[in-house]
Amino acid sequence: MYRGLEKRKLGNTGNGVTFIGFGALEIGRDWGLGNDAERSRPDEQSACIVLNGVLDLGINLIDTARAYHKSEERIGKCISSRRAEYFLASKCGEHSDEPGTYYDFSYKAVKDSIDYSLKMLKTDCIDLMQIHFGPNPQKVLDDGETVAAMKDAQREGKIRFLGASAGGDIARQCIKSGDFDVMQMEYNLINRSDEKLIELCGQKGIGVLIRGGLAAGRLTSRVIPHLSEDISDKQEIMRLLALVDNDGDKLAAMALAFLYSNPNISSVILGSKNLDHVRRNFDLLEQGIDQNLLARL
Repeated sequence: MYRGLEKRKLGNTGNGVTFIGFGALEIGRDWGLGNDAERSRPDEQSACIVLNGVLDLGINLIDTARAYHKSEERIGKCISSRRAEYFLASKCGEHSDEPGTYYDFSYKAVKDSIDYSLKMLKTDCIDLMQIHFGPNPQKVLDDGETVAAMKDAQREGKIRFLGASAGGDIARQCIKSGDFDVMQMEYNLINRSDEKLIELCGQKGIGVLIRGGLAAGRLTSRVIPHLSEDISDKQEIMRLLALVDNDGDKLAAMALAFLYSNPNISSVILGSKNLDHVRRNFDLLEQGIDQNLLARL
């Protein structure tokens, strides 16, 4: 069995999720490293092929958001008939207003957003609803309206577990509050600032989903044509590439192995609009990395 299909405990939720989960941003919203064609979202038929292919591979975690424009709608249209096959995570607080988004963390806006997500996803219950924090996350926590709306939706049977997508001090507050079953944090070889918080989640039985595990393509072979540009973390990326003889695939394999070695990580959310790229992530993780190299990292 692929390492990426290894099921890990999602904290104390009682659910097991595949180490590699699917991030449904790119099937609903323009995103990514590359030219305009690479960044544009696929049409509905192509999105359906990817979503069904993801489930056929054995991935059982799909992560989306109200802010991902057509993502929830496409999940509902394409794979709601296979609802029993996947743990479904979405987010609230940031709302779609295509081509942009807006923030509204009021009680009514969040309750209405959850209801709309249920409609688009064509499901009676969303497994995990996460706060999609905006520019003033402390106010969101202090006001308490978003958490209150989520808890009421949970009591109504519309969502099963509560989560938050955050890092730093906001994540620490969420972890210590006792309100959240799962945290989603950015963590990768060039951003380890929340490493202690991931460990804290493990101690408290809180599931951990990782976003940005490949740093939006900067820890893959896709970064190599952009190294002549002024991209963020360029020096660190070049240092990591030097460790793997400037092989972009080995860089990605190293980045995935680094995450796989952390027992407190439940799942790494990796998204793509190309099913071959999804399969490639499994192959890269299978390559493995010398343990001495991991120790050096």
